[in-house]
Amino acid sequence: MNADKQSFDLNNEYIDLAVEVFSMLADPTRLRIVMILNDSERSVNEIAGMLGKQPASVSQHLAKLRMARIVQTRQEGQRVFYRVANEHVSQLAIDALYQAEHSVEEIPRHHRAG
Repeated sequence: MNADKQSFDLNNEYIDLAVEVFSMLADPTRLRIVMILNDSERSVNEIAGMLGKQPASVSQHLAKLRMARIVQTRQEGQRVFYRVANEHVSQLAIDALYQAEHSVEEIPRHHRAG
């Protein structure tokens, strides 16, 4: 992939923005939310139910993720549905979890055949 080989100026604004993305995903609840939204759109209540947390708490996390442009919303009547902003958000979260597997297991689950 050409995007993987693209070089960035280490002094540009993207470095600071990337750090902001990492800081948003450094919270376990927010990382779980991104993984829940990885391949679907969900409401606050659905996400809260999956996490076993109060909707108000989940809503606060979603607001932070939205302000950081990590998630986007779609309104349908009174309900608001959330989704990841782009495939890079999902891939970043997945890659972080893969790296965590490497830290714990000699042969991580994602490298095992079958």
